[in-house]
Amino acid sequence: MIALEHVTFRYAEMEMRFDVHFPTASFTAVIGPSGGGKSTLLNLIAGFEAPQAGRVLIDGMDVTALPPDQRPVSMIFQDNNVFAHLDLRQNVALGVSPSLRLDAVQKARVDAALAEVGLAALVHRKPGEVSGGERQRVAVARALVRDRPVLLLDEPFAALGPALRRDMLDLVRTMQKARRLTVVMVTHQPEDALAAASHTAFLENGRIVALRPTAELFAAEDMPGLKAYLGSASFASHKEGDWSVLS
Repeated sequence: MIALEHVTFRYAEMEMRFDVHFPTASFTAVIGPSGGGKSTLLNLIAGFEAPQAGRVLIDGMDVTALPPDQRPVSMIFQDNNVFAHLDLRQNVALGVSPSLRLDAVQKARVDAALAEVGLAALVHRKPGEVSGGERQRVAVARALVRDRPVLLLDEPFAALGPALRRDMLDLVRTMQKARRLTVVMVTHQPEDALAAASHTAFLENGRIVALRPTAELFAAEDMPGLKAYLGSASFASHKEGDWSVLS
């Protein structure tokens, strides 16, 4: 479980306050207007930002004072997930050892992760020689070999077209269920939340206004901010795993 207890953080003129729990092995999407604090929420969990007050706990352990590399967390960003001068196998191996000095068992883990994300035939290629979707699969494979119970996704598939986004969300959801990962995904695409997430949080002005089962949140009539954010689009009839919302 991820818990932010009475966490406060100030950025420019905005004071953010987070008091929220993400259950173990859940897949939660975080949606809301730009500048509302979605990426800051992930950075507080990962340790890239430190709260002015409050605590961050993961599986009951207070990690508030721990640096990012000591937290049981992997994070995938939209950009800069791969290094152009390294081949795909080496890029994934960085998740095991930054020195790239791996023993036989570690090498086997890297190859297994590459196979799991469908890149076994491309391990010697450089990132510039593969597609954008394949580069993002490298980032997912690197998260696999890190073997951390929490996976944070900060709009990692935003630059991909609908078909590739669907494939990547399907891959992450399959991985999340198989490994019982706790996933928190920031997205500006409400349809991504509907397709992949069991729960969705609506975040506005540095506050989580609501965290509910995804279909229930999108059908809600009691949040003017959410209705304004979604505009005229209607998602109330869609359910988790309905990939038609990405078509």
